[in-house]
Amino acid sequence: MTHYKTNLRDIEFNLFEMNGLGEILGSGPFAALDTDTARDILREIERLSLEEFSASFEEADRTTLKLVDGEVVLAEGLKKSLDAFYDAGWDRFGLSERFGGVNPPPSLRWAVNELLAGANPAAHLFLSGPMMAELLTKVGTPEQAETWVNAVLDQRWGATMVLTEPDAGSDVGAGITKAHPTDQEGVYHIEGVKRFITSAEADYFANIVHLVLARPDGAVPGTKGLSMFIVPKYLLSEDGSLGERNGVVATNIEHKMGIRGSTTCELTFGMEKPAIGYLVGGVHAGIKQMFEVIEHARMSVAQKAIATLSTGYLNAVEYAKERIQSPDILNTRDPGAPKVAIIKHPDVRRMLMLQKSHVEGLRALVFLASHAQDQAALHPDDPFWAKMSDLLLPMIKGYGPERAFELLQQTMQVFGGSGYTEDYPIEQYIRDVKIDSIYEGTTGIQALDLLFRKIARDQGQTLMRLSGEVLECVKGGGGDDPLAVERELLGKAAEDVQGQLGVMVGAMMASQAEPTELYKPALHANSLMESLAELLMGWQLIRHAEVALAALDGAGDGDRAYYEGKIASARWFAANVLPKAHLRRTLAESEQSTLMSLPDEAF
Repeated sequence: MTHYKTNLRDIEFNLFEMNGLGEILGSGPFAALDTDTARDILREIERLSLEEFSASFEEADRTTLKLVDGEVVLAEGLKKSLDAFYDAGWDRFGLSERFGGVNPPPSLRWAVNELLAGANPAAHLFLSGPMMAELLTKVGTPEQAETWVNAVLDQRWGATMVLTEPDAGSDVGAGITKAHPTDQEGVYHIEGVKRFITSAEADYFANIVHLVLARPDGAVPGTKGLSMFIVPKYLLSEDGSLGERNGVVATNIEHKMGIRGSTTCELTFGMEKPAIGYLVGGVHAGIKQMFEVIEHARMSVAQKAIATLSTGYLNAVEYAKERIQSPDILNTRDPGAPKVAIIKHPDVRRMLMLQKSHVEGLRALVFLASHAQDQAALHPDDPFWAKMSDLLLPMIKGYGPERAFELLQQTMQVFGGSGYTEDYPIEQYIRDVKIDSIYEGTTGIQALDLLFRKIARDQGQTLMRLSGEVLECVKGGGGDDPLAVERELLGKAAEDVQGQLGVMVGAMMASQAEPTELYKPALHANSLMESLAELLMGWQLIRHAEVALAALDGAGDGDRAYYEGKIASARWFAANVLPKAHLRRTLAESEQSTLMSLPDEAF
């Protein structure tokens, strides 16, 4: 029996009832799909995720991976899960029609991504080959696309993004991996060490194509001096077949807290023989080329965390309905009172609603961003949609994994001691999800990106337009509005977020005369990210409740319970989460940045 519990009903609600996906299918860039086909795809991916793909979840975690002579042998069950994905042709699904895909709307791709990432995160991390291949069609030369893209797709090769170095960490621009030019134009010898490279070695793939950031001789310091290179594990012969082993080798494999079935490697380039790399696109624009991969990875990482929280919550609901313990609190003085399912106990209900409201709000945030990506594809001349997606991304990546890890601890509380054992998947969920707030940019980095890049550099234009939509929701409803209380709470939260942002922007402006003033907004960047994310989640949950209220009259029994749950989520989140913005504003307003003058020795 699978550990995994999907919530396809909520995914489809976001896609079709909230964001109107059906209205854009069958025409324009999405002409190859209609609504019925899209729903069929989701049902089949759900079946795959519940059966073959999730089947190796435990085996992959409990099989110790070993690095022997630069090779890693994966768990057999994990290979079968990957076979099920590839054999069904799902590796082509998200691609353009040119490569055998159907060019689906981004929101449908992200729906598929949630189902697979939640089912088996370790296996899902091995599926980046198709996305990397299509990237090369955009940034590579025609010859590179011809050489590498079809090979990756037709022969099921793996692919990686290779940025991090041992001494540089998240400071990508501090990387010292070198690229020495050869006599052949566009061909370099790569020399250096990279660390924490996901899927960098696995015996499942006949070849692995590494997309590597390195600094050519004489290049300027920082990220602007980095270029991107194709560095394959095996070089290709003139006829396209696999040739000799290239000079890139896995020299260490990390032994991790979670996602143990995924290979996280140290890669050494040019240790015993030259590591041949091909300059992507024939131009030195590495960070710009890589950023599309980085943004996709950040969204995927966050969605993995949210999907894990979702299945954790649903497992907890099932357990709470089945576990009989203690009488109802109203009957505790009656020794003969019947025992009840623990879902009847107030604190268990509180923990469940805490999880439910957050996972639905987080999912809504992901699908709000993917809806913006749909619109960007439909309206490429309107820059707002791409900017909106960019604005939401650090909130999704920064806030989502942090809350998922925190709330999965509440999931374990529902299970009590049983949740701490391997009898249930919760302990593995917690171990697997922790990494999501660390890699592809830590939470603090996401918060700084949100404040200093996505808001300040844009002069707040995109945020102001989005805030206008939030205020429209606050003003909506009319005189007999069943959501009047929730709208008022949303309005107060919006005022507090605006107040906090105003104080922080003021300090940023003051830093032009007094540089240390910049410490003040930096100290509260995380809290601003939290308040903004919760504001937008609360807004989306109220919009969900509007749809649910309108649909209740004609709903069947199953849908009625679902819609009632949507309304309850909005009410609970507005009452219990949105007021937190006021405290964060107060703390930002009173900030004196004395923490920054505290001697290091005092810590």
